[in-house]
Amino acid sequence: MKNKINFGVSTWLWQSPFTTDSITLFPKIKKLGFDLVEIPVEDPKLIDALEVRKALNDNGLEVSVCGVFGPTKDLTHEDPKVHRQCFDYLEQCFALCNALGVTFLAGPMYSAVGKARLVSQEQRKKEWELAVTNLQKVCVTADTNGLSIALEPLNRFESDMVNTAEDVMRMVNDINHKAARVLLDGFHMTIEEQNIREAFNTVSDKLIHVQVSENHRGIPGTGLTPWQDFKMGLRDIDYKGAVVIESFTPEIKELAAAVCIWKTMAKSQDEFAQKGLEFLKRTFND
Repeated sequence: MKNKINFGVSTWLWQSPFTTDSITLFPKIKKLGFDLVEIPVEDPKLIDALEVRKALNDNGLEVSVCGVFGPTKDLTHEDPKVHRQCFDYLEQCFALCNALGVTFLAGPMYSAVGKARLVSQEQRKKEWELAVTNLQKVCVTADTNGLSIALEPLNRFESDMVNTAEDVMRMVNDINHKAARVLLDGFHMTIEEQNIREAFNTVSDKLIHVQVSENHRGIPGTGLTPWQDFKMGLRDIDYKGAVVIESFTPEIKELAAAVCIWKTMAKSQDEFAQKGLEFLKRTFND
């Protein structure tokens, strides 16, 4: 790569939900060799931003923040009260981002994760327009806070709205606000994209964040992901953001069930992180 990539790992690899006490993971994450820790915000009230920021500084770690969007935080819901809950949650996440010195909030915030249905074209158009309208409001709020949002396509089993790089660019263009940017996740890409390298070129300079695991959610380098295409795609667009391992611990049963992880992917979660990072560094920083 022209620019050395920073490598990160989501705390979901070990714990859920993230709380202030999760900072006990930071020394280990640093020792394993990561540059960055990714914080998934299931409940903002569980996180003391000042204490977390101090722990990040003490351990020499950068940070990224991603939102978590279930049925109670759905910008395409027919009830505006549910939209309000999502707006309130996003405002709390933006405040957390500011407190941690992060420049964007990432995630599939256009709809609820798991909302995958066969509906009429009329219904689909209505929900798309609702998502765009509400995300325009979100972008205004984000921009007021000096932030961007990184919209993430999900695979067809987790969303019926935005599945590919082409889908997310259509949404970004419809939102038509400078704060609307893109996150691509290699796991979803291996299910939905026809060509990984072309997908990166499709989003081009709108891409500000990348997440990875394997096509089976396991350790990067142990599956079917075309990593050279992945590398060349990032090189094509001169990507300067982080690459973050995102997978999940089978020990947290509710989380494991939500992402359909029915077995362990490594001898330990520490081994998952270590071997994954070693592979990513060999692949992207040769």
